[in-house]
Amino acid sequence: MARSKRPTPVREPVQVYLASDDSALLSRLAAEAGLSKAEILRRGVRSYAREQLGGASPMLRFLAESTPDGWPDDVAADHDAVLADAYRAPRRRRR
Repeated sequence: MARSKRPTPVREPVQVYLASDDSALLSRLAAEAGLSKAEILRRGVRSYAREQLGGASPMLRFLAESTPDGWPDDVAADHDAVLADAYRAPRRRRR
């Protein structure tokens, strides 16, 4: 049985110029976390993307946009249907 090779991740070099205080912060974060500066930057980009895309999950986005006064009286008894209806409803764009 032949072993399948794992795909090699493609790495694209990026050059970034930082102010001295940002560079010091990056060095400190890397040292404290025991990670490379590149990994700290990768994680920072992913964290920023999650923030800009409205959170980690549709449910968290729904909860952030919801107001309790707009919920039906039977929300506790029929929460699955209420959440499904709200999820399917047209979404408002957050600013």
